[in-house]
Amino acid sequence: MSRLSVQAPKSVVMIRPHHFTPNPMTANDNSFQSNDERRAAAAIAEAAFDEVTSMAEGLAAAGVTVHVFEDETVTRPDSVFPNNWFSTHSGGHVAVYPMYSASRQSERRADVIEMLKNEYRVQDVIDYSGLEKDNVYLEGTGAMVLDHIGRVAYAVRSNRTNEVALERFCTHFNFEPMVFDAVDRNGKSIYHTNVLMCIGTDFALLGLQMIPDRARRHEIVSRLEETGRTVIELSIEQIENFAGNAIELDGTHGRIVVLSARAHASLTPEQIDAIERSATLLPFDVSTVELAGGSVRCMLAGIHLSRREQATTQLLYAAK
Repeated sequence: MSRLSVQAPKSVVMIRPHHFTPNPMTANDNSFQSNDERRAAAAIAEAAFDEVTSMAEGLAAAGVTVHVFEDETVTRPDSVFPNNWFSTHSGGHVAVYPMYSASRQSERRADVIEMLKNEYRVQDVIDYSGLEKDNVYLEGTGAMVLDHIGRVAYAVRSNRTNEVALERFCTHFNFEPMVFDAVDRNGKSIYHTNVLMCIGTDFALLGLQMIPDRARRHEIVSRLEETGRTVIELSIEQIENFAGNAIELDGTHGRIVVLSARAHASLTPEQIDAIERSATLLPFDVSTVELAGGSVRCMLAGIHLSRREQATTQLLYAAK
């Protein structure tokens, strides 16, 4: 459990929203979104702010370096999900992505990229965002679930995952694309791969029932098992409770799997035991943020870069 893994980053970026709200512009193709009619907008925003704060503090206490950036705007309702607009990769590479919804395109922030350059060894930044002009989209590690060990990029076909952009990313970053269809219980396409799938060092969580093509389903399982991983099947109900939207990180005492309290409550004792043979589960209550249709994985942009100097503290707030 304590050995290092290229799959599990030691540092993350989080965005703390001051005016969080579920985004009506993304609800059409995101069946995971919901509304809370019981609370006023200000109460929802305050609760989301507190959930991000609590999660950042909890991750830092576990030994993960957390870079927290503030979003005080009222025009970026989904800014709490930074993993959709950038990703980082060993060797000093950063990718910036084209976003499907015009309401999300302003989430890309130069100050985050500058922090990465200052704090980590960045060789280049490859910016795909210009593809938006051609209606070509690839929403980062929401659209793709990356196997950094097997070098496979798993991606569900959707409005937010264009196969041309995916091929371009895979060529630049040395991944093999594996594209497949996945649908919810009503036959609607899954909007992001990372609500369906989580890849850790020694295990993978996967909603197999949501992949209608049995041959493709078998191929995905085989590719994951080739790397020595245990594939843990999640039910449709567990996926709906965000059990697939988890991420493995490297903490002080070994690897941890970060997920929401709702997701954790949906897991069976057998599934928990299978995961904890490799890593310790660390759940957080992000029930307000989950109204927006994403959960813990979406809230964390992992940093797969070499640090210039050792961080003096685990919780780092960006200067305004």
